[in-house]
Amino acid sequence: MENLSGRLGFSVSATTRKPRPGEVNGREYHFLSESEFRDRISRNEFLEHEEVYSGILYGTLWSEVRKIWNQNKMVVFDVDVKGGLNLKKEFGDQALAIFLRPPSVDVLMERLTKRSTEVEHELNERINKATYELSFENQYDVVVVNDILEETFATCELLVNDFFEK
Repeated sequence: MENLSGRLGFSVSATTRKPRPGEVNGREYHFLSESEFRDRISRNEFLEHEEVYSGILYGTLWSEVRKIWNQNKMVVFDVDVKGGLNLKKEFGDQALAIFLRPPSVDVLMERLTKRSTEVEHELNERINKATYELSFENQYDVVVVNDILEETFATCELLVNDFFEK
């Protein structure tokens, strides 16, 4: 994002989950109550939305996308697997769908454990979800293994620059 900030804008997703320590409403997420989230669904304010975890909704607000388009920038989304497929369906060849995957489920477990943001049952739910999501990787335009962070950045930057050229 930093290297391509003049061309890209990050779409801040909405969620019904509670903020983690240090998270700011409107920066990491738009934190909404479940009733407000569902009201916005009924008013067609979401480009896409999913119940990603039991009782926790995530979605992309059209207002976020329009804000970035009004700045003449391309939108970067950070969404779950189904959200990514819904965005690809909506935008077709005008979108580049990159699937970032961990080197293995064991490495993901280790990363999530070190992060210490979930209790054990939440951690298990995330691992089960990730295992399920890995089955969708072949539906994306490209798969990038997020092993060495610097290499992952470089690969994604190259992919995005190549997409700009098309």
